[in-house]
Amino acid sequence: MEHLKIFIDLTRLNKPIGFMLLFWPCSWGLAYSYSRDQDIKIYLIYLTLFFIGAVLMRSAGCIFNDIVDRDLDKQVERTKQRPIASNRISVKRSFLYVIFLCILALFVLVQFNFLTVALGFGSMLLAFSYPFMKRITYWPQLFLGLTFNWGIIMAWTAVNNYISLEIIILYVSAIFWTLGYDTIYGAQDMVDDEIIGIKSASIKFKKNIKFFVGLSYFLTLLLLTLIFFKSMGLNIFTFTFSLFGISLIYQILKFNPSNPESCLQAFKLNNMSGLILFLTICSINYS
Repeated sequence: MEHLKIFIDLTRLNKPIGFMLLFWPCSWGLAYSYSRDQDIKIYLIYLTLFFIGAVLMRSAGCIFNDIVDRDLDKQVERTKQRPIASNRISVKRSFLYVIFLCILALFVLVQFNFLTVALGFGSMLLAFSYPFMKRITYWPQLFLGLTFNWGIIMAWTAVNNYISLEIIILYVSAIFWTLGYDTIYGAQDMVDDEIIGIKSASIKFKKNIKFFVGLSYFLTLLLLTLIFFKSMGLNIFTFTFSLFGISLIYQILKFNPSNPESCLQAFKLNNMSGLILFLTICSINYS
């Protein structure tokens, strides 16, 4: 049981917000594809496969991140009790878990067409490069956005086998969403991060952090409006899309950079935001 608890702590399976934030962009890409090609059987199968893939890759990414950050995690109050940082598990065994999870994810990936498989391998390069970004740039949140939302493009190509301009715009809008919510998340650790020399957008914009998050979310909404303008009117789509916007505004009002708990609570609201946007895109056919 102790080994199971360590594995769960390593993979953050007890904190589903992580893999849900990886899954929601995949679901957006699939929902948008379904609005064009209404094959419900393929849609549901792919939705399940992308969910499993998100759980597996998020879990592998968490372990790899902890391996890379083990010395830094020991110096940060929020992370010093992580299994590797607290020496509850060896780096070697942790790395074996990463390989095992990636092999399982590969079995999921090969269910799709060649283009999607190729994009999947590209996403692994992004995922395993991300932990190093905080050491060299103040924009690790931007790099996380590139990584976490790659599933939008993969979900689209899994159904359509090509890349469209619209799906690229949806991808960019999601990058700004991630840039906003991960800046809120990073605000929890600004004091410790500055002491040990870790870089983040939260630190770069700490004097105007709410403005920066607000700008990021505004660009998300602007790009989404550009894509879905034709679906707007007095209908379900506009109602749910408005709820998505309200959820982002509420986060900006809620988080306080001086109060780490408020930052965490605001960050977690993005699980609901992701669900709302998924339902919004699903409602295109009923608007």
